[in-house]
Amino acid sequence: MFIHSNITRHLVFTSCLVCFIFLQSFSTVLYVGEKEQFSSIKKALAASKAGDTIIITRGTYKEGNIIIDKPVCLLGRDLPVLDGELKYEILSVKSDSVVIKGLQLQNSGRAAMNDPGAIKIYDASHIRIEDNRLQNNYFGIFLQYATHCIIRNNTIKASQKEEHQSGNGIHCWKSDSLQIIGNRIYGHRDGIYFEFVTHSVIWRNIAHFNLRYGLHFMFSHQNAYITNYFKGNGAGVAVMFTKKVIMINNTFEENWGDAAYGVLFKELSDCYLSGNRFYRNTTGIFFDGSNRITAEHNTFQANGWGMRIQANCMDNKISRNNFMGNIFDVATNGTLTLNEFSENYWDKYEGYDLNKDKTGDVPFHPLSLFSVIVERNPPAMLLYRSFMVSLMDKSEKILPSLTPETFVDKKPHMVPYDI
Repeated sequence: MFIHSNITRHLVFTSCLVCFIFLQSFSTVLYVGEKEQFSSIKKALAASKAGDTIIITRGTYKEGNIIIDKPVCLLGRDLPVLDGELKYEILSVKSDSVVIKGLQLQNSGRAAMNDPGAIKIYDASHIRIEDNRLQNNYFGIFLQYATHCIIRNNTIKASQKEEHQSGNGIHCWKSDSLQIIGNRIYGHRDGIYFEFVTHSVIWRNIAHFNLRYGLHFMFSHQNAYITNYFKGNGAGVAVMFTKKVIMINNTFEENWGDAAYGVLFKELSDCYLSGNRFYRNTTGIFFDGSNRITAEHNTFQANGWGMRIQANCMDNKISRNNFMGNIFDVATNGTLTLNEFSENYWDKYEGYDLNKDKTGDVPFHPLSLFSVIVERNPPAMLLYRSFMVSLMDKSEKILPSLTPETFVDKKPHMVPYDI
């Protein structure tokens, strides 16, 4: 049985290899350009066969909506320009196994009903889009019902001033097994948007100065977000109605505003955060209805609020993080604490370490009285840095009365972690 199975696998592999060599041997290269064999991309596509490569030479091509309905490779030489003239979706991909590389795509149409983009993938798999430049489009790259696609090293920039005037830079809907790697996204409504997307990776992207969220995902389970940089987005990053997410080594920076966060967690569960940096945000992380989240080895520095945890959150573990230079390290809107703080470094800790084991000998209550007052009465923030506020906070630490006694780190770390 085992030998028969191995022979079958070997025959299948050999057959696939022969088919690949056969297809490669019969594939051709077609050239598009002013002095080439084809004067337009559409003519080259019509003449091409599955597996062919179409090389587009330098120039500007205004051909309306170009539909790719066969597995071909579209390569740009010297960054040719495909212009949608603010009327058309530029490239519509309706076949598996398509490669789009080295093109500048600009001025796609704008329509709220059908969401045109520079590149739109319709129910296709194994698409690779890389090393392209997208400028002034409604949606940049739009994927729907797509699987096993790679979106890599593209620069995606929009110039709209209002959210309703712009789509998202990379928009993914009802898709699976995507790799979004090394893209730069500026000025769109959301930099990267996931909805009903599973088993995917977002890695080494830069999303900044987008109108709403640098990253926005909803109902998108079992995804990983690694080593991305989010700066200066209108509302930061939002993670909603999702479970089983991994977020490692990301930076959330300079997201300011009444409703802006480094990260907003809304109805999130079973998430792991490690090695992330939250620097100079209105709020580093805002937890709302989020449960069973482990946050460790993260740095919260120079934020208004390092972390805000609503009373509807439970079973979250906040351990071995650095809290440094925040106005308020943590805040909550309730009195019952069902979350665990342990072994964090708090720069506001004034305890001692007599046995020199780098763990404070007395517990630390990170929730200040003034943060409780501000949570209930936001205008009270006008009194920040006043003598009375300092006196109240000092008194509360000595004789806690209004802050929850269970909101405590029993083993505060004495020195910052090297993260």
